[in-house]
Amino acid sequence: MAAMTLHLDVVSAEESIYSGRVQYLQVTGVEGELGIMHGHTPLLTAIKPGMVRIKKQDDSEEVIYLSGGILEVQPDNVSVLADVAIRGEDIDVEAAQAAKRSAEEHMAKASADLDYEAAVIELAKAMAQLRVVETIRKGVGR
Repeated sequence: MAAMTLHLDVVSAEESIYSGRVQYLQVTGVEGELGIMHGHTPLLTAIKPGMVRIKKQDDSEEVIYLSGGILEVQPDNVSVLADVAIRGEDIDVEAAQAAKRSAEEHMAKASADLDYEAAVIELAKAMAQLRVVETIRKGVGR
C-alpha cells in the first residue's frame, strides 16, 4: 500500500527550493521539534534557524537549511516560508565556519557598541548550517 503523502512547498525570499509530495517532514518550531504527516492538525507557527528534514514520496531524504521563518500546516498541504533556504549540499562550509567564529568573537568582546542579540542570532544561523552539513555527511539527505 502506498504511503499517505502531503504536498510541501519550501520557499525563500528569492526562490522556490522544494515543491512536491512528501511522506513527512521535521522542522524546529519556536515551541520545539515538529513532525508533520498527512492529516496533521492545522498549524501556523514561527520556526527557528535550523533544518527541515524531508522524507520524499520515493523514500529518499533531503535536508534544507532554514534561517527561520513561518510554517503553515493544513491537512494535505504544508508551506515553509523562510528568508533564506539553502539545500544542504549547497551550503558553503567554510563561510559557515567563518560566520560562527566571527559571531563568537563578537560575543566575547562585550561592549556597549556590540549588539549581543544580533551576534547570538548569527551564531545560531551558522551553527544550524553546520548541523545540516553534518547531517548530510552522516548519510541523511542522499
